[in-house]
Amino acid sequence: MKKIAFLVMTVVLITACCQENKNQEMKEKANISKSTIKSTVEALITQYGGDIKADAERGVKHTASLWRSTDGTENEFKSYCVTHFIANNKEKSQTFEKISRNIEILRGHFNKISLDLQRPLHEPMGEIFDIDKDFGGYSADAHMIEDMYRNKIAFTIALNFPYYSLKEKEKLGKSWTRQQWAFARLGDMFTARIPASILQNVSEVASASEMYIANYNIHMGHLTDQSGNHFFPEDMVLLAHWNLRDEIKSHYSKGVEGVELQEKVYEVMKRIIDQTIPEKVINNPSYDWDPVTNIVYQDGKAIEASPEGNERYQQIINNFKAMRAMDEYSPLNTAVMRAFEGGMEITQDDAEKLFRKFMSSGELKKVAELIQTRLGRELKPWDIWYDGFKARSNINEENLNAITQKRYPNAKALDADLANMLVKLGFTNEKAQFLADHIDVDPARGSGHAWGAGMKGENAHLRTRIPSTGMDYKGYNIAVHEFGHNVEQTISLYDVDYYLLNGVPNTAFTEALAFIFQKRDLELLGIDNKNPQKEALDILDNFWNTYEIMGVSLLDQRMWLWLYDHPDADAEQLKVAVQSLAVEIWNEYYAPVFGVKDEPILAIYSHMINSPIYLSNYAFGHLIQFQVEQFLMQADFAKEVERLFRIGCLTPNAWMQEGLGEDISIKAMIKEAGSAVKVVSN
Repeated sequence: MKKIAFLVMTVVLITACCQENKNQEMKEKANISKSTIKSTVEALITQYGGDIKADAERGVKHTASLWRSTDGTENEFKSYCVTHFIANNKEKSQTFEKISRNIEILRGHFNKISLDLQRPLHEPMGEIFDIDKDFGGYSADAHMIEDMYRNKIAFTIALNFPYYSLKEKEKLGKSWTRQQWAFARLGDMFTARIPASILQNVSEVASASEMYIANYNIHMGHLTDQSGNHFFPEDMVLLAHWNLRDEIKSHYSKGVEGVELQEKVYEVMKRIIDQTIPEKVINNPSYDWDPVTNIVYQDGKAIEASPEGNERYQQIINNFKAMRAMDEYSPLNTAVMRAFEGGMEITQDDAEKLFRKFMSSGELKKVAELIQTRLGRELKPWDIWYDGFKARSNINEENLNAITQKRYPNAKALDADLANMLVKLGFTNEKAQFLADHIDVDPARGSGHAWGAGMKGENAHLRTRIPSTGMDYKGYNIAVHEFGHNVEQTISLYDVDYYLLNGVPNTAFTEALAFIFQKRDLELLGIDNKNPQKEALDILDNFWNTYEIMGVSLLDQRMWLWLYDHPDADAEQLKVAVQSLAVEIWNEYYAPVFGVKDEPILAIYSHMINSPIYLSNYAFGHLIQFQVEQFLMQADFAKEVERLFRIGCLTPNAWMQEGLGEDISIKAMIKEAGSAVKVVSN
């Protein structure tokens, strides 16, 4: 009888719990009725006159889309709108300034909290404990937006500074003042009402993926073959995929020997992609490993070693599920739409069309033929990273390492040199010192990154990997790239007229400046390139890099579209799908150029795991870099960099029009690449 009573009670509790969850879900989704929206607008027109009709309709409709039953009744909604609607333009401007000040305070301090909590994960501060991961995954601002709904600050903003879609911004923005753009950016804060628990989960999953990648090191000195030969320095440790890719790039000046070493690295990459890489050899110097046969050795004897499995793809699944949970709460109801239309402010369809058109360009075969001639061999799959167009390609990597290791033995040395580097690029002493004073250099566990400040008074952070032997050239090259990010982050925070316009349209624009800085790395070292073909080589380098990253970006897009078509897929199914999509894209856009089919190389990028739907920013970054670079060639570099990044975060095309007087385009790059081939071939 007790068992029956217990079962009955269990059923009652489960039913009650399910009903409670259902009721909560209904509260989260409930909207204000159309009749209430109409009567609210009419009440505002009665109070303030017909001139406010358009603003009232937009503001009330948007606020209604965010209001939930827990916020109050429909009558309370109407009363709130009538009470808090601002009809007076002067009062609206003053209210905006107050909101802007407070948003900067909140964002800035939350940014600093995240920066400090994640330091043990990002910087070499000793062994990482589980508690470090827990705090690193904690998002202090996860409840900020929801708190603003609870205290109704969000509704005041949504009512008076409503959201404009990308299509509306593109149409109306042409006639907007700077203040109107800033108003619109404030409206972007409250486009969707996503529960804090979901945001917290997204943050925790993202942090886990970040750690997975940050610790994915391959001990290259322990790569071997069946004869027991070793090929790389004993202490060489390369992070996947960045350092592996850069290792391939470093061997283009070594002839046949270089090709053999590149092939070894590529074998490692393929093992990572198909997840047959033995788990024992990841971030572990205790074993030797032959990536060709996939045999692991200990003390010269072959041992059993289980493959990693599908952890790489499980990380992607985890991110997909976390981000998909946001869909039903957002007007941009997929992660893909949020990444493109919401983040990049370019539609995924437009991006794909542009990428496909570029990768179908006839000039690619001409450039490939030139590369093949320069290499003196047929192209290999890893030649998507051909590095021979760079000025440093004919400079021995060891010589470059000697220079950078001597100059930058530690992070402090790089930090002390930042102002000097900026002066070399044409910045005034005063501006160079200001920027350097607002950028801190930190050693990094991973390959490095740039972390911008969230408010005036705080510094941006440049993280880069610096071994005990000093910064090698690979690390320096990445550091210069990240330095470009920091310069943009600092200019677009301190020099933009409205805080809500700080930053750039999307990360492709900050990538553009980072690439422009990175190309000047030898110049910053005092190495003068007197090659008369330098300009043509630079164009070809950008053209080929754009080709490579567009294929990877297209794979990233198609993988996410596949996930939405197969939301219940497991890691094994995703792995098969990603490899299939990678080969499909390769065969369509690379095999005709390389003469090699069925290669999976596009699937190696770590961004697919720890930076979901981010890669397309790099592709657009190359396009924007090219257009900005062409513009800067005819202008004062430092002066124009400052002007361009004072424009702030308009939409991409609005920024390009104001900055350069043209839209984002592939035409100029393709045309110039064709001309550059002729110059270099002569």
